[in-house]
Amino acid sequence: MKPSTDPESLRTALADAPAAVPAASPAHADAAVEGQAAPRDFPQLEAWLNQRRITEIECLVPDLTGVARGKILPRSKFTKDRGMRLPESIIGLTVTGNWPEDESLSQLIGDIDRDMHLVPDPATVRPVPWAADPTAQVIHDCHFRDGREVDYAPRNVLKRVLRLYEQRGWEPVVAPEIEFYLVAKNTDPDQPLHPPLGRSGRAETSRQHYSIDAVNEFDPLFEDIYDYCEAMELDVDTLIHEVGAGQMEINFLHGDALDLADKVFFFKRTLREAALRHNMYATFMAKPMAGEPGSAMHVHQSVVDRVTRRNLFSHPDGSPSPAFLHYIGGLQKYVPHVMSLFAPYVNSYRRLAGGDAAPTNVEWGTDNRTVGIRVPESNPQNRRLENRVVGADANPYVALAATLACGYLGMVGRIEPLPEVTTRADGRGPATALAQSLSEAVRLLDDAPEMEELLGRRFCGIYKAVKTSEHAEFLKVISPWEREHLLQHV
Repeated sequence: MKPSTDPESLRTALADAPAAVPAASPAHADAAVEGQAAPRDFPQLEAWLNQRRITEIECLVPDLTGVARGKILPRSKFTKDRGMRLPESIIGLTVTGNWPEDESLSQLIGDIDRDMHLVPDPATVRPVPWAADPTAQVIHDCHFRDGREVDYAPRNVLKRVLRLYEQRGWEPVVAPEIEFYLVAKNTDPDQPLHPPLGRSGRAETSRQHYSIDAVNEFDPLFEDIYDYCEAMELDVDTLIHEVGAGQMEINFLHGDALDLADKVFFFKRTLREAALRHNMYATFMAKPMAGEPGSAMHVHQSVVDRVTRRNLFSHPDGSPSPAFLHYIGGLQKYVPHVMSLFAPYVNSYRRLAGGDAAPTNVEWGTDNRTVGIRVPESNPQNRRLENRVVGADANPYVALAATLACGYLGMVGRIEPLPEVTTRADGRGPATALAQSLSEAVRLLDDAPEMEELLGRRFCGIYKAVKTSEHAEFLKVISPWEREHLLQHV
């Protein structure tokens, strides 16, 4: 591979980036809400709420783990206040709800836990179709009192990366495919999960890859899911049964990265709610059941010219362009360093332990599902690649920011990829291997200062503190495996 992007050039590009972007991006503005354009500003947002006679607003903020934080406000208070305040620390909570105990955090965030000023993005307003009263949900952006973006808020991290693309006249296009499991209700965390009962009254006991009948077992649930997604305009494309028992996959139509991150964020909430109403759980854990495949969020991605809409991955004659190869080179060089963003929990690495088609490498190949970077068969205008490393448990804003950052550094730094793999990539050497534990992945983030510069120093520092704290909490737990095999044998 060629050397990485010159850090000084990258710092200059970051310094020239505008401080903020409009609340409603062009991709958002093109969305339709019951035949009308999505709200672009607050007067249009008020008209949207009036038309639906909304009485309550769920004011949402995605934190570093992807959990929806925020408040539920009466419509009158939402309209009067036009935003809300929350302590800055809620963005950086661990998945257990704790604040990391790390001395370095005081240098990054301070000790007083100041308030953030949260501003609703009008273009993100959606109905809450399962609510008893007319309710809307709106994603809010995080700002400091002086108007600056809270730089480690996940949505702002993605915006930061997208601004770099915009400065060069580029626009990324993405399409996530997200896998999940339906499982029987389980209120005891010490007990293993099992597939739920379908319409037949029986649970799946074998793998039903692409089985239509297996999907039909859950028709009542999926009818609700499609109704909810249609009401919220989430643009889901296809539903398939994946390899695992009770494992499904939803594909989204391709589009703007910020818009798709919002839709995945909304979809996770929607799916969990729909499943509960059918007396089951839906989980995006990377590896919820032993002996079953893990769940991924495969991300298809390409880059187009913002003006001509030409796919930069193809020459006019249809052949692959240098930008296409450099984007792959960027992924190969930097994906190992951002694995903690793609696989953010201890459980994430159980999916990557080998087998069941989970990639453990950053090789690339055409229509090859054993590589981490797959190039699907397509015509030149639709040439794209698929990052197969990302887990379903990843925060969609963080994961999209990281994969696009890898590609950006590859294109700017003209990083050449390794040769294409045309055979199985299983068991290839350590040069293309990925981290096998969260602690290892967090350490590797320190070895890519240009990535830290691009994503933001405070974001990377706080993220590492959160993940280190989560790993330390996990180490305090004694697992059933330890009790079973060590109790009387060591």
